[in-house]
Amino acid sequence: MRKQFLFLFLALIVANTSQAQTRTTRIGYIDMEYILENVSDYKEATAQLELKAQKWKQEIESKKIEINKLKESLKAEKALLTKELIDERETEIKFMETEMMDYQQKQFGSDGNLIHQKMALAKPIQDQVFTAVQDIAEAKNYDFIFDKSSDLTMLFSNKKFDISDQVIRVLNRTDKREQLTKKQLKDQEIKETRENEIDENPAMADRQKALDEKRAAREKLIEDRRLEQEAKKKEYDDRRKAIQAEREAKKNGTVSEPAKTTEAAKTTETSKTDATAKPAGGTETSPAATEPPVDKAAERQKLYEQRKKELEERRKKIIEEREAAKKAKEAETQKPNTTNN
Repeated sequence: MRKQFLFLFLALIVANTSQAQTRTTRIGYIDMEYILENVSDYKEATAQLELKAQKWKQEIESKKIEINKLKESLKAEKALLTKELIDERETEIKFMETEMMDYQQKQFGSDGNLIHQKMALAKPIQDQVFTAVQDIAEAKNYDFIFDKSSDLTMLFSNKKFDISDQVIRVLNRTDKREQLTKKQLKDQEIKETRENEIDENPAMADRQKALDEKRAAREKLIEDRRLEQEAKKKEYDDRRKAIQAEREAKKNGTVSEPAKTTEAAKTTETSKTDATAKPAGGTETSPAATEPPVDKAAERQKLYEQRKKELEERRKKIIEEREAAKKAKEAETQKPNTTNN
């Protein structure tokens, strides 16, 4: 059959050679397996069929386990059974094995349910592919279109003659057209025309690829700028929250205003003294050169902790003084009592 097909193919090529001066012969091919893998309806149906096949495999496996249990039981009890009982059990085991093999052949054999259901799933898609191939051949004046996945042996095939993606687009368009409005249909037709022109002209395909790369680079730049702005905004929000938290801590703290003013004055005076101090060489140094940049929020937090520590020490000192005065008073009270006694 293959030899006859090749002979017919060569004969057609020879017959068209006479017309080569007026028109170039156009040849294309498709890959049916690739097309089926990229059609959503076929993929969903195949997934459902795979679930059914898994269920069949589980049933076969459970039957195998049951048969093995019977064999083990017979092996363990064989010495205690009569010959008639042994023959009866062996016959039962053979019957179950034959039944299991028949079920396995029925589901997974060369003429089983799995093969038939796969063919039934592929048949509607194959009919649609056949119609799409005819439409493409008539629209673009193809002379021959072959199926790469068929019995025809293709030793070499140039990718530019592969129209499988065009067929997939035609199938997808057919599904989408039912849900599109008139305006969407018009836009879809413009898009289809552009895609067809790209398929026909490799140079245009390269141009389109370059445009897509530029568009992707531009979108990436916009996204990077957006992320940078979000990072700056987050940094500003964190700083604002830190300042608010510091203000709340000062408001709820026990530090008195005079102490705050005194400490602030001391800090200012110290910073001024450090700023006007001269190095050992006798030359003046600017504050920017002598003082490293300080985080204001961290400095305020440090000052707040220092004040809090001073107040705690002062409170402890007052408590100790009171305890000492109390003990002294008690001692004075006990002295007259001792004298009287």
